[in-house]
Amino acid sequence: METVDILIKNANELVTLKGQNKPRIKKEMSNLEIINKGSIAIKDGNIFDVGKNLKYQSENVIDAKGKTVMPGFIDSHTHLVFAGSREFELDMKLKGLTYMDILKKGGGIVYTVNETRKATNSELLKQSKTRLDNMLIYGTTTCEGKSGYGLDTETELKILNVQKKLNEIHPMDIVSTFLGAHAIPQEYESKEYVNLVINEMLPKVKKFATYCDVFCEKGVFTVDQSKKILEAGKFHGLAPKIHADEIVDTGGAALAADVGAISADHLLMSNDYGLKQMAKKRVIGVLLPGTPFSLMMKDYAPARKMIGMGIPLALATDLNPNCWTENMQLIIQLACLNMKMTPAEAITAATYNTACAVGLNDTVGSLEKGKQADIILLDCPNHKFIPYHFGINLVESVIKKGIIIIDKPTKLRNKKYILT
Repeated sequence: METVDILIKNANELVTLKGQNKPRIKKEMSNLEIINKGSIAIKDGNIFDVGKNLKYQSENVIDAKGKTVMPGFIDSHTHLVFAGSREFELDMKLKGLTYMDILKKGGGIVYTVNETRKATNSELLKQSKTRLDNMLIYGTTTCEGKSGYGLDTETELKILNVQKKLNEIHPMDIVSTFLGAHAIPQEYESKEYVNLVINEMLPKVKKFATYCDVFCEKGVFTVDQSKKILEAGKFHGLAPKIHADEIVDTGGAALAADVGAISADHLLMSNDYGLKQMAKKRVIGVLLPGTPFSLMMKDYAPARKMIGMGIPLALATDLNPNCWTENMQLIIQLACLNMKMTPAEAITAATYNTACAVGLNDTVGSLEKGKQADIILLDCPNHKFIPYHFGINLVESVIKKGIIIIDKPTKLRNKKYILT
C-alpha cells in the first residue's frame, strides 16, 4: 500500500470544486462537486488523490468525521501593507460623513499615506505579517496585496519590497499589484501625478508586481486617466485590474472590459451596459461586501443581477484601514445575507473564481490531483454552516503546501475546565 504524507478521511463534505478550468458563471457557481464521506491524500506538498474511502498508509491521518473539508480561501483584493489605523473615523461615519467627506478632512487614504511614508521597512513587515497570520487562522491560504499607500516612487517600492519579503518568509502565497494610482497626493495636480505614475513609477515597479490597478472614481482618477495608466501598465507587462464604480457610476465596468482587465472590483454603482460588457469579455467581478458594511452604506453590489448576466463573481475582503478584516468567512456571510448569494455561489466566489482573479486557478482554488495542497478543515457538518453560524471562526485546521500550519485544539487545555 502506498504511503502519503497526510490522509484526510471521513469528511462529512469534501468540497472539491473540481472539473473546470475557467471562471464559473451562472449555475456553474452552484456546482461544488461535493464528495460525502470523502478522503484526500497529500504527498510532497500536492494533492495526491481525491475520492471516497481512499486506502493509503500515513503517519498523519486526520479523521474529518462531521467536518467540512474544502480549498483554502483566496483573498484576491487586499491592501496588505500599510501603517497606522483609522479607528477615529468611526465617529465621523456615525455622524453621517461620507468616505469623500472624511478624505477632505485629512482622513482616509491621505492619513494612511502619511503614516506609511514614515514607517520603516521592518515596521511595515511586522504589522503586515500579523495580518497574514490572522488570514491563515481564518482559512485564507493565498492573497493578493496592493501597493497604493505610498503615492511616491520611494514608498510604493518600499511597500512592494515588503510584500516580496513576506512572500519569501511567510507560508501565505502573495500576488502583488501596483496601485500607485490609488489617490492623488496633496503635493501634485492630477495630470502631473498621472505622468509620474506612468513615466517614473511603472518602469521601476514592474519587476515587483504582476498587476496594475487604478482607483477609477469621481474626484480621484477619471476614465481617461485610468485607461492611460492601465495601458501603460500593459506596456510594462502588468495585467490590468480596476477599482470600478464603488461610490458613483463612472463607467469603470465598461473600461475594465475595454482594456481587457482580469477583474473589476467593487461595482456597487455600475450601469447595465458596463456589466454586459464585462460578461461578454468574461471580466471577473470581485465583490467586496465588507466595504459597504464598514462604511454603513445602504447599497451593495447587485450580485444576483450579475450572476444572471453571466459575470463570473469572486469575493474578497478589501482589507485596508477603512475595512479592517482578514476574515473571508465574514465576507461569505455578508455575501449571502446582504447580497443574496447562495452559500454554494459564495464559496465558489471565495475559492475557485477568486483564484482565477489572481491567475492562480491552475494551482489553487479547487481540490484536484496535482494541485497544491492548500486545504482547510471546518468544524461544521456542511458548507451551508459558513453563512449560517456566523460571528465565530469555524476553521479548525489549515494545511498549506501539504504542511499543517494551523491545528486548533477543540478542548480547553486545563483539565480543571474541560467540558464534558
